[in-house]
Amino acid sequence: MRLGEFVPLVALMMSLVALSVDAMLPALPAIGRDLLVAHPNDPQLIVSALILGLAIGQLAYGPLSDSVGRKPAVYAGLALFMLGALLCAFATRFEVMLAGRLLQGLGVAGPRIISVALVRDQFQGREMARVMSFVMAVFILVPTVAPALGQAILLFANWRAIFATFLLIAVVALCWLALRQPETLPPSRRRPFSARGIAASVRQIVTNRVAIGYTIASGLIFVPFIGYLNSAQQIFQESYRVGVRFPAYFAVLALAIGAAAFINGRLVRRYGMRHLAQRAAALLTVASAAFWFAAYHGGGVPPLWQFMVYFIVAFFCVGMLFGNLNAIAMEPLGHIAGVGAAVVGSLATFISVPLGALIGRAYDGTVLPLVGAFALFAAASLAAMRWVDRSAAAARRG
Repeated sequence: MRLGEFVPLVALMMSLVALSVDAMLPALPAIGRDLLVAHPNDPQLIVSALILGLAIGQLAYGPLSDSVGRKPAVYAGLALFMLGALLCAFATRFEVMLAGRLLQGLGVAGPRIISVALVRDQFQGREMARVMSFVMAVFILVPTVAPALGQAILLFANWRAIFATFLLIAVVALCWLALRQPETLPPSRRRPFSARGIAASVRQIVTNRVAIGYTIASGLIFVPFIGYLNSAQQIFQESYRVGVRFPAYFAVLALAIGAAAFINGRLVRRYGMRHLAQRAAALLTVASAAFWFAAYHGGGVPPLWQFMVYFIVAFFCVGMLFGNLNAIAMEPLGHIAGVGAAVVGSLATFISVPLGALIGRAYDGTVLPLVGAFALFAAASLAAMRWVDRSAAAARRG
């Protein structure tokens, strides 16, 4: 498959996660009312449940794809995703909705994590970072339109129709993969599915300083981003009262991530992944700390234009970080790309989901909890990167 077709296919499979989160955001208040949730922040769990399923599912699909091949593992994931969408579409209780979202997350983990392995099977090093950046640039189109898609569906139908849309898109992804993408893992390179082999691969990853260190850095950056996804609808529609314009504001911020990913694809060959990642994390830390103090002195809800300017800068930094951190973590794992992608993705998500959920539930009508989280976790991510690089430099000197 040519790069011009491969990139959109991988982006579509990866974007099922973003679509499943972002298209639901305008519907959260309606779901909360229909399913009689107890607390106004409880609908945020609809986001967190899917991402928790994603974290759990990633551990299985990497080893499975190393054993049976990339495509059969994606098929299994898409089947689970569609089953979860059906469960959500017919849910009459909030607990059933959360169970369906968890199942969706378990399923969408397949195409999400195996997409990275598909890229790693065919590219490495800075070339992999370049391809991943282009994938992210295409992928980011989904978050820009997903809330608008959800809002449009709500104009003509209820929130259950959103899950029917998920089913249709999953069918398109399955058919495109089946008909156009060749298998990238030949039988000669497959590894038997055994607990002992998986444990050995996991040990290789967690004892590799670069892989584990940059995985932790990636997870830390995802923490405030998960907090943003959980609370974005409330911030825009309750704190700033933008109403049905919420998808437009959300799209502008998503475009900042996409622009950064595209620019990163052009710069990474010249400056390198580590240099760009550390500069982006440093800028995010400083900008977030400065804006937190400005917001605090402004009563916690600064003017909307200031909020948007800050988040355009913040999300540009996040876009620079996403592709680079993942590519650096995967660089030493080419010989176990499936398990490597699984452990890297799962560990980063396990770090980010509970902490991100806490940040979202800390929403108090102001932007302070979210902005403070960006400052704190960007600094922690930068510290993790520098610790890895200092340790590697010391090892080389020794």
